[in-house]
Amino acid sequence: MRIAMWSGPRNLSTAMMYAFGARADCAVWDEPFYAPFLKIGGRPDPMLECIFAREETDPLKVAERCAGPIPENKALFYQKHMPQHMLASFPDDWMNAVKHVFLIRHPARVICSYTKKNGIPVLSDIGIKEQTELFDSLTRQFNERPLVIDSGDIRSNPAAYLELLCHSLGIEWDPAMLSWPAGGHKSDGAWAPHWYPEVWTSTGFAGPEGPLPDVPDSLKPLLQEAMKHYEHLANFKISPK
Repeated sequence: MRIAMWSGPRNLSTAMMYAFGARADCAVWDEPFYAPFLKIGGRPDPMLECIFAREETDPLKVAERCAGPIPENKALFYQKHMPQHMLASFPDDWMNAVKHVFLIRHPARVICSYTKKNGIPVLSDIGIKEQTELFDSLTRQFNERPLVIDSGDIRSNPAAYLELLCHSLGIEWDPAMLSWPAGGHKSDGAWAPHWYPEVWTSTGFAGPEGPLPDVPDSLKPLLQEAMKHYEHLANFKISPK
């Protein structure tokens, strides 16, 4: 099975990749379309030269690998994707070959976390609008809703929600997903030294999140716009019965 996990930045996405990467039966791929997005979209990145030297920048070749043979003869292929990387010119037929999951997080937490790391965001930086558009598009295409899981739920009870996610995907639950070695994963993208230092120190999921952070007044319009998309997706998130 190929699993496409769609999320924005600061959404627990790297920790989720490490959780699946801790399974003996699972290969992982870190943001396959990020290098093509940078190459074609022209967005700056502090590790641009290193990324272009190490990562595939041809979106056609990336798409072929997303739908192609699973690496290392594994049973599962977990692909960490961000919808804002999917430029209109990129192929999307590979999406027929994967099981889609949407990882969401309350926009107040995303905005405050993003601001600390990357500066002041705009809506396209956090990817929630693109998540909603892709979710609705896939729902229409396949006549069924993709899975949705909230990062706050995962942090509140990792074992329960990861087991629920596995069962919802139709795969066996593996408690190995609850921990991983510090220092990153062999499949980290070339951008990891800049973007992942915090998660590299982790060996498992952090505990439950506290109260929502206060979003600065200047970013309240962004929060209001993002909340519409978050609430739409949150209507469909999985939860224990």
